[in-house]
Amino acid sequence: MPELTPSQWSLLPDDPEVAPTPDPLAQALSAALRSRDGHFYELTGQVNRPGEPQGGLTERWQRFFAAGGASGWQDLSAKALRVQRRVLEDGASYNVHSDAPPLPGQDAKEGAPLARHWPLELLPMLIEPDEWRHIEAGIAQRARLLDAVMADTYGERRLLNEGLLPASLVLAHPQYLRAMHGAQPPGGVHLHVLAFDLTRCADGLWWVVGQRTQAPSGLGYVLENRLIIAQQFPEAFRQMAVQRLAASYRDLMQSLMRLSPAGERSRIALLTPGPRNETYFEQAFLARYLGIALVEGADLTVRADKVYLKTLAGLERVHVLLRRVDDTWLDPLELHPDSILGVPGLLQAARAGEVVIANAPGAGWLESPGLAAFWPGVAESLLGEPLQLPAIQSWWCGEETAWRALRPQLADYVVVPTFAASSTTRSFDPIIAAELSGDELLDLSDRIDADPTAYTLQARVKPAKQPVWTRGALEPRVAVLRVYAMTDGHGGWSVLPGGLTRVAPRRDPQADAWLSIQRGSLSADTWVMTDGEVDPTTLLSQPLQAADLRDVHWTVTSRAAENLFWLGRYTERAENSARLARHVIEASVMVQRGAMAPPMLPLLDVLARRHGLVGPEAPHAQDDPRGFERALLAELLPGSGVTSVGWNLRALLSCAQALRERLSSESWRLIHETSAQFEQHLRAVLDRPGTGTPVTDVLNVLARADTHLAAITGAQTDRMTRDDGWRLLSIGRQIERLSFHADVLAETFEQGLAVSEDGFALLLGVFDSTITYRAKFQARREAPPLLHLLVHDTENPRSLAWVARTLRDRFAKLARHDPGWATDIAADLPVPEAWPLAELAAPGPTLVSQLRRAVAQAGELSSLISQRYFAHVIGAEQRVWQ
Repeated sequence: MPELTPSQWSLLPDDPEVAPTPDPLAQALSAALRSRDGHFYELTGQVNRPGEPQGGLTERWQRFFAAGGASGWQDLSAKALRVQRRVLEDGASYNVHSDAPPLPGQDAKEGAPLARHWPLELLPMLIEPDEWRHIEAGIAQRARLLDAVMADTYGERRLLNEGLLPASLVLAHPQYLRAMHGAQPPGGVHLHVLAFDLTRCADGLWWVVGQRTQAPSGLGYVLENRLIIAQQFPEAFRQMAVQRLAASYRDLMQSLMRLSPAGERSRIALLTPGPRNETYFEQAFLARYLGIALVEGADLTVRADKVYLKTLAGLERVHVLLRRVDDTWLDPLELHPDSILGVPGLLQAARAGEVVIANAPGAGWLESPGLAAFWPGVAESLLGEPLQLPAIQSWWCGEETAWRALRPQLADYVVVPTFAASSTTRSFDPIIAAELSGDELLDLSDRIDADPTAYTLQARVKPAKQPVWTRGALEPRVAVLRVYAMTDGHGGWSVLPGGLTRVAPRRDPQADAWLSIQRGSLSADTWVMTDGEVDPTTLLSQPLQAADLRDVHWTVTSRAAENLFWLGRYTERAENSARLARHVIEASVMVQRGAMAPPMLPLLDVLARRHGLVGPEAPHAQDDPRGFERALLAELLPGSGVTSVGWNLRALLSCAQALRERLSSESWRLIHETSAQFEQHLRAVLDRPGTGTPVTDVLNVLARADTHLAAITGAQTDRMTRDDGWRLLSIGRQIERLSFHADVLAETFEQGLAVSEDGFALLLGVFDSTITYRAKFQARREAPPLLHLLVHDTENPRSLAWVARTLRDRFAKLARHDPGWATDIAADLPVPEAWPLAELAAPGPTLVSQLRRAVAQAGELSSLISQRYFAHVIGAEQRVWQ
């Protein structure tokens, strides 16, 4: 650090030996790394070039560092650590695709989404009031323009007829939806939320570099960034009069309700592609902040042109959808036929005006960079005024004269795709032509000649650089600012006073104008300062009063309920398969060593096949014990084609991913680690070089999985709210337990092995009741006490009586709004404690027939629950359980 002048130190007058306190402004200036590559540097407010001295701090950055004082400067590294800790605590993430193991039903080559922590930078982007007013006016103008363009192109098409927009550029775009031509959205408003990417170029002006019109992302991350960063610099945030964000979100909700057919009584939902989408965290965060439901396509249904949310209480009308699903996936009936993200009939509901979709379907084509050169002329035609904000120059190669003129200078441009990828168009990553060799440049020219409409040329720009705190220094990094425009529902637009700043992950990235969080960029908060009043509006939760809670209604969507139901089933199924696998492997080894009677082998074979431990092609245990054992060991891992332990753990993880917003971080981590560690440890054992597989090590892996699954069960039992969703989770567990235990018990008795020493031990082990039996009955191997414990005992949570009683109790509370239907189902549930023990223990078919019927009843109950609560195809008046 260079030597400071005396005016830059504050001395304590009465103690000359106390070390002076450095001026934070001098500290900041000395820590600022040089930016001399022709980019505008936000820290100094100037463009530095090689050989030029770096200027001082801008007035805004002086105020920022001065607000914290010397202690604030010295605390920057600690603040950065606190930011990362807060990100971890909030579970803020951005999903990227990796080589993680695929989930059930997913191609292994596809890769699974891996959540990485949200990359939040410590220092905010600072914007002065005057420059923000210029940005605000320019963005609002462009928003008005785009909404007018949507109305025209889906209406009278004057722009196309007069040649102001090329028809071949608009109508050929895969996201121009002909199905929406002539549709009039509620209030005549097509666009509700728009995002524009800006950067300050070397001339000091803000330029538009891109726009997002169909389903703009980032509003949740904007909130997350603000809540974290503002807490790190409270003095600077207050002294610099940073405008707050809440009023814009409130106004957006009010404008959507004004457009809705139900007005202020409207139900608004955020339509998400699901937890595997890269921005799922911010979608869930935004929905919670706005107080609206987060729904997937499977949560919704269209009846008589109206959209309904499927809930456990029935169908509830939805009037507004704030969507994050792209255009072509919205409706499998009229658009992409294999879409599982959309809602069949949604476009017809939109055409009928029964639902507000923000933004209206068919807005994606406006994002094409090939349109950029046409916007100034369109603005003059539709608005009668020039555009206030400049945009980087773009030329669509589909215009023959433009491509012919620019072809010799191709190396001066960036080549970007005109269209999004589809069955009729193709896309590609931006190409910086200057980085190509001569032959590569010629090849690119030839490709453009062959299909010019697919290519657009953009001028290279030098985006502004933002200071980033890294390793004790202020390092200049390229930055792009995303700002958001929101409709007021009456033709006007407001601009969120802030935004999402994306910062390059390293000092000098190659493609510096196209920053992407998906490609590793960082994020920064954006502080817009005001010279007026700071808006005090907040949407954060206020203290609730007793009256607020009197009629509170917690909605459980059918999709969440179904995933909870299967979360319970897969937890129990994974636990059962792990325990059964251990007993089958141990018994098989003992039979081969002569320590167990061979008649056990047919029983083990039947149970292993019926419950997915081996496939149909595996050799039979009684014919080839060693081959059967090898097949069983090999098929424990997922991907083997059977629903064995590894497959069930993957399925459990898949359900947990779909319920990420409902699970605690501990529960999610436990499920994830159980699946990952099982596969990792088992592969290490099975791939170990040498002859044969060490069975003991495999059993240890299964035992650890069993222990982890017991912890998962404990978390579900003790750490979840007892709402209807949890009741379905519990019902799922009990249905699975009833079916599995009744089947194992029936098969063992049917083969006459229940009271043999080996069969007795197998049953007690599978029912996890060995210790309980010994405590009650010591070493007696008799059918009556065995059946009492496993069938009759209502205090044993593994007995059939306890399971059936729990099912009746859970179902009565779940179906409390339709007691008649609940009564019919409860009447047909098995009542094992009423089965006469003497008849069960006597030789004959009584026990086995009762058990087989219980297995069938468990399957019937599962189907009826699915039809009524998940698919909503059974009416309350319909008789059930015929």
